[in-house]
Amino acid sequence: GEISNDEIFARVIPEINVEAVVADIIENVKANGDKALYEYCEKFDGAKLSSLLVTPEEMQEELDSIEPSFLEILRKASENIKKFHSRQVRNSFIINDTDGIVIGQKIIPVDRAGLYVPGGTAAYPSTVLMDAIPAKTAGVKEVVITTPPSKDGKVNPAILAAAYVAGVDKIFKVGGAQAIAALAYGTESIPKVDKIVGPGNAFVAEAKKQVFGTVSIDMIAGPSEILVVADGKSNARQVAADMLSQAEHDKLASAVLVTDSSDLATAVQAEIERQLPLLEREEIARASVENNGKIIV
Repeated sequence: GEISNDEIFARVIPEINVEAVVADIIENVKANGDKALYEYCEKFDGAKLSSLLVTPEEMQEELDSIEPSFLEILRKASENIKKFHSRQVRNSFIINDTDGIVIGQKIIPVDRAGLYVPGGTAAYPSTVLMDAIPAKTAGVKEVVITTPPSKDGKVNPAILAAAYVAGVDKIFKVGGAQAIAALAYGTESIPKVDKIVGPGNAFVAEAKKQVFGTVSIDMIAGPSEILVVADGKSNARQVAADMLSQAEHDKLASAVLVTDSSDLATAVQAEIERQLPLLEREEIARASVENNGKIIV
């Protein structure tokens, strides 16, 4: 199905103003610190907070409600991620072949990294693991998370569980462009970081773009996408699950399969239809699949 004009305008019109809105938010946070954060939290998240920091007691309370089997899954994922990233750690070196000439490279972890973790309709504990573990593996001294709270002022327990497993140092209840501004410039509660990483909506992406230079960022990301290349021996159920794992992120996400087997193509199509109703975010995943999904033989 084609994207309707209404949808295009709904996307484009706000984009025109995102830049200005974000610039205002950044200025406000720079000038007013925590006060601005509390106000935005009430305005955008509908939560009246007494503290931005997740306390150890709060953390413990949420952890007690987590299924032990889920914690086990997070630990397993965490080991896999660690195994991969430990191979990437770079070392300093010095070359001193000639008298009086010393050249080399010194690798120093940044002091503090800030991870933005989206909250709201989609909580991704995987984001916490994939961002925090490389930082910890590299030797970053302090890793902090900002994530928007729900209306009752709580943080999604799955995010807290992942933060606990990954060894995150502090978690703050703040989302949106205001969180990025707080990490870039620091406030009374939130420490200024050297690098900001993590996905977010158009406002978060724009804020990262505007603070880049004051602070380092990973990249300015757009909607999610996945391309699966598979032969006829692939497992249709797993291929469909891989495609839907990105489709459920965003109606604009695109999931594509390229295969040389028409049998697999048909099987994956059936699997996608079977798995869609099982997703909590079926409406978003379905729109993504229908508008931007492709199976190419």
